[in-house]
Amino acid sequence: MNILTLCDEVPAKVNPETTIADAINLMIASRVGAVAVVDKENKVAGIFTERDVLKKFALSGKNPAKTEVREMMNTPVMMATVHTSAREALEVMVEKHIRHLPVADDQARLLGILSIRNLLQAQVDELTQELDSLETSLTNDAAGG
Repeated sequence: MNILTLCDEVPAKVNPETTIADAINLMIASRVGAVAVVDKENKVAGIFTERDVLKKFALSGKNPAKTEVREMMNTPVMMATVHTSAREALEVMVEKHIRHLPVADDQARLLGILSIRNLLQAQVDELTQELDSLETSLTNDAAGG
């Protein structure tokens, strides 16, 4: 399975000059916990997350309408590619304590953003299908079946 199928259809992204206020509003409107920060060529330059709002910005005293994302974004960014498996992505996210992983092409251009929520939902769906299959199999193998 290509991990892009687990990403939101349209990745939330901003440029480095976007204000913190605009980035937060985009996260709220998109119902996501992170935005990728991309340059003019759509290459991933950083990531700005809910944690950054809390840890870096909330008590900084800076004006969210005048502070650029470049001041608060995380860089360098851990990234996945379309060749990264869901299992590998989950292992990286758990090990590095991150909840969002940009998916990029070989030139670091943004293709999607993978969230741990999407990965876990996919695993729940897969396990549910396996359980349903086992139940069907056991039911069909019962006496008289």
